[in-house]
Amino acid sequence: MQTTQMNSSAPFLSVAPLAKLQGRTSAKWRDFSHDVLPLPVAEMDYEIALPIREKLIEMIAESDTGYLGGMPELAESLAYFAQSRWNWEIESDSVFPATDVGVGVVEMMRTFVQPGDGIVLNSPVYHNIGNWIDELQCRRVDAPMKRDGLAYSLDFDAIEKAYASGAKAHILCNPANPVGAIFSREDLSTLAELAKKYNVIIVSDEIHAPLVYSEHTFVPFLAVSETAREVGFCVISASKSWNLAGLKCAQIVTGSERFKGIARSMPPAVLWRASLFGAVAASVAYRCTDWLDAANATNDRNRRYLKELLDSQLPQVGYQIPDCSYLAWLDLSALNLGVNPSERLLNEAKVAFNSGASFGPGHDQFVRLNFATSEEIIAEAVRRIASLA
Repeated sequence: MQTTQMNSSAPFLSVAPLAKLQGRTSAKWRDFSHDVLPLPVAEMDYEIALPIREKLIEMIAESDTGYLGGMPELAESLAYFAQSRWNWEIESDSVFPATDVGVGVVEMMRTFVQPGDGIVLNSPVYHNIGNWIDELQCRRVDAPMKRDGLAYSLDFDAIEKAYASGAKAHILCNPANPVGAIFSREDLSTLAELAKKYNVIIVSDEIHAPLVYSEHTFVPFLAVSETAREVGFCVISASKSWNLAGLKCAQIVTGSERFKGIARSMPPAVLWRASLFGAVAASVAYRCTDWLDAANATNDRNRRYLKELLDSQLPQVGYQIPDCSYLAWLDLSALNLGVNPSERLLNEAKVAFNSGASFGPGHDQFVRLNFATSEEIIAEAVRRIASLA
């Protein structure tokens, strides 16, 4: 698959001073006191793209604040982005808005799972995937990822065993959060064939897809093969890549008549609960590729800067530069910070991370760090970790 490469000469995005960031009202900045450096929540500290900001201001000025209804430009913009960035063709009638990725996954799955059904996940994995399974009153069936040092990949033996056990569905985190791994076309094709063999439905959470770095190629699950389109669907959003999480609008994308029918069978409230602001912002965002390139360039610089800091100040901390997104997966086991390193770092060093334990069993000595911020804040975070080493 051909892919549009990130503009390597894109400018870096600026970040406001910490004191100004602390005036923001999102959970990242309100869940902790000002003496805590908050780096757990997956949102960027950069200013949003100017075209998005201007469109939202225009809507407010015109009192255009009603309910979301039909919005063909959302599907058109997503199709434009998918074609230009991944050479993936999306038909406009295959796109269905939902409040956010979690709602899209859960509401689609309500139409084909029953309480008690098994749903596969691959730990370590985004913690809310397990919560979605719990919300559906289904069973978590873990097929843990294989680990080579800090490089993670899908374990097809474990996945096939989980499928053969009677699992009904598989929620795939593609690309993988928190480990920053990219799945190849071959891996995704193998997964699709296994799903067809065992009659498993694959739900591909592709929220981090636009944040893949230029030396790697993201492959949308539905672009892999006809089999993939037969066995699954994906849910995507502009929220992580353009920093729009609070505006609430994700997109369910289908690739077959079967899943179009499933999407149409969802309650009408799935659309009505999405945000007009979110849909308009996403429509604009998918065409703001220059801003996305700048965000990726800034995150690229930051992921490498974090490596330099750790190598010089905390060489005993395990860190593999991620292939996507702005989340670092840090192995702190050599620091001997106790059974819950994130809790001790919060209480004693006043720096907040996600606890590795929340991403799956056996990862209690890991933390997830968000480096989509300024170099000064990244440096201060490493300094605070080092204070306990």
